[in-house]
Amino acid sequence: MTEVSSLTGRLLVATPRLADPNFDRAVVLLLDHDEEGSLGVVLNRPTPVGVGDVLEPWAALAVAPQVVFQGGPVSLDSALGLAVVPGQTRQYDDDGDDGDLLGWRRVHGAIGLIDLEAPPELLAAELGSLRIFAGYSGWGPGQLEKELVDGAWYVVESEPGDVSSPAPEKMWRSVLRRQRNELAMVATYPDDPSLN
Repeated sequence: MTEVSSLTGRLLVATPRLADPNFDRAVVLLLDHDEEGSLGVVLNRPTPVGVGDVLEPWAALAVAPQVVFQGGPVSLDSALGLAVVPGQTRQYDDDGDDGDLLGWRRVHGAIGLIDLEAPPELLAAELGSLRIFAGYSGWGPGQLEKELVDGAWYVVESEPGDVSSPAPEKMWRSVLRRQRNELAMVATYPDDPSLN
């Protein structure tokens, strides 16, 4: 089996060619990627459901818009908390300890998953931003790699601010626009090319 180079912590940005309506203009943060498959959350799909309506203890810590985001089409009845903890940018300290906070597991840099069963007070003072996602996006072994070869996704670096973008509806264009190559031009692609 060919070894898979991990894309954990990177963004998948849907290309205009991607036909799956679940991922039209989607920006997905990969939370896990290895030879067993991939898992991520769509960062730019807010729902009308308030965080306080489903996870009231975490509502005060969620960043605006304080709604639940649809993380993807898998397990829509489950919730994931994704948070940026500014002081947690190092991967490992000198003694090999990863330094993760109790109730928070690093995904990449300062971005990590929150244990939503933990008391919010445990992390309240450390959190820079928090988003709650219903469901996730998942790919089986080799599935994402095939989609990449087929040209369904652009792979770009993530930034901690991506998790808490205040304008998620503009995120597809803004992530593409910040690229320093021909991808910046893709940001101008019309929503409906037939109207061009």
